Amino acid sequence: MADLGLDLGEVQRIVLTALAEDLGTPPRDVTSESTIPPDQIDTAELVARADGVVAGLLVAAEVFAATSAGSATFRAVVADGDRVRRGDVLAVITGPTRALLTAERTALNLICRMSGVATHTRKWADLLAGSGATVLDTRKTTPGLRMLEKYAVRAGGGTNKRMGLYDVAMIKDNHKLAAGSITAAYQLVRQTFPDVAVQVEVTTLAEAVEAVQAGAGFLLCDNMTPELLAEVVQVVGDRVELEATGNLTLETATAYADTGVDYLSVGGLTHSSPILDIALDLQPR
Repeated sequence: MADLGLDLGEVQRIVLTALAEDLGTPPRDVTSESTIPPDQIDTAELVARADGVVAGLLVAAEVFAATSAGSATFRAVVADGDRVRRGDVLAVITGPTRALLTAERTALNLICRMSGVATHTRKWADLLAGSGATVLDTRKTTPGLRMLEKYAVRAGGGTNKRMGLYDVAMIKDNHKLAAGSITAAYQLVRQTFPDVAVQVEVTTLAEAVEAVQAGAGFLLCDNMTPELLAEVVQVVGDRVELEATGNLTLETATAYADTGVDYLSVGGLTHSSPILDIALDLQPR
């Protein structure tokens, strides 16, 4: 998991929290415990019910490992980031039947959510291919699932922006107001955290010029028209990285990419992606 940028301990924490929500206290699956002998073993398949991009196979595997005390075997048939079609088998799991069915909904909740984010991101990545612009995510994530959702963005061909408030300073409109100006805010951040990257949100060409003169190397161009953004690119684009942000859609993406901007920031990748429908099918005995 570390090779994929996933922290195993954090994945396990998410899995156990989700399972606890489903199993209650004391933990139990009243239906499976009533209808299935404890020693019964079966095989099930994760199957795509729609076309899309897969993300979260290793996370799903951790769910089955948790409910089976590590005895279930999980064999991935595809890899995260792969495009799949309706009916494709994604993974085959063999283990105690009770454990498979107890894990079912939690595993599907996670992998369907992550694959939905990856599928949505891939639409943006495909649209921007060859333009020189890259799609970025935001902090508009599901509480508790940020690491998984940002991983899903990467699996779908997008790029992560900052992970939180701790790793990148982002001077936005309220910070400008509180500090008095873009320049004052930038200088205060630099004095307090000299080694942290600083990004500045701007809404006009004048603000963009001020931010660059203050020392910023990355600008968020918020709610600009393509025409205004193209002007900002022409004036300061050779000195800073530029990101278009604010109410971007797939329909307007090309117009913004054509301005020469480096990034398009899309909160909808994580806050509005529909799930990719995936099912767990127990194989006939």
